[in-house]
Amino acid sequence: MNDISVSRSGEPVRFNDPGVTARFGLIALATDLTSERDLYRQLPRKDVSIHVTRVAFENPTTPANLRKMAPRLTEAAQLLAPLQPLKAICYSCTAASVAIGDDPVRASIQAGIGDVPVITPSAAARMAFAALGVRRIAVLTPYSVETTEQMAAYFTRHGMELTNVECLGLEDDRDMARVSDQTILGAAMSVDTADAEALFISCTGLPAINVIAELETRIGKPVVTSNQASAWAMARLGGFADYWPAQFGQLFGCALPDDGFGEAA
Repeated sequence: MNDISVSRSGEPVRFNDPGVTARFGLIALATDLTSERDLYRQLPRKDVSIHVTRVAFENPTTPANLRKMAPRLTEAAQLLAPLQPLKAICYSCTAASVAIGDDPVRASIQAGIGDVPVITPSAAARMAFAALGVRRIAVLTPYSVETTEQMAAYFTRHGMELTNVECLGLEDDRDMARVSDQTILGAAMSVDTADAEALFISCTGLPAINVIAELETRIGKPVVTSNQASAWAMARLGGFADYWPAQFGQLFGCALPDDGFGEAA
């Protein structure tokens, strides 16, 4: 092998403006197959970077198993700390946010990273309904009856009127990630009622953003999904005030309510 003399380049090193890219943290479940893809598809990709860490989770998606993630959130958030400043951190599990509670989730994540806005899909959905000016909703989930009952109780507790609630009865979020567009469309059309002002499709693992535009056309009302509501909140906190990818629904035409998630970093 020849000896090689390494020299330092004479080219001065220049750095891009750190504010050019809106950086977000994402805390995903170890079993999540959908969130990263869905969020990148809905956000302005050339201006956004999503930095992902994961938390251990074992199926089935029962309320008891979902609550087991609570003590793991601080450590997961600490892994994102070197990437500050972040515009926000999204904890990408709707059912766990409901089982643990939006406020405890936020407190646990901020304990690990400081005062960064924390988005939960459940709170993002509530902000979405406020922005859309709706209170009566129909709800579809891929979960079991037990987990869906907690979801229904959550929205009722927060002042929503539920006109109908149905679930697909799945217990493994990896199966939820494989549900077909046709199944989601059919189940969503079935759960909708004439008096519902909007339709909510829960679960960050469910690939529901694929059908938002078609579903809104068919039922003639707004459709909110977990990943869509999270992406919308991220876009607004990231400074993309007028960003509206029309294929992902009416929600992107709305501003984030003033009391939503705190100030952007």
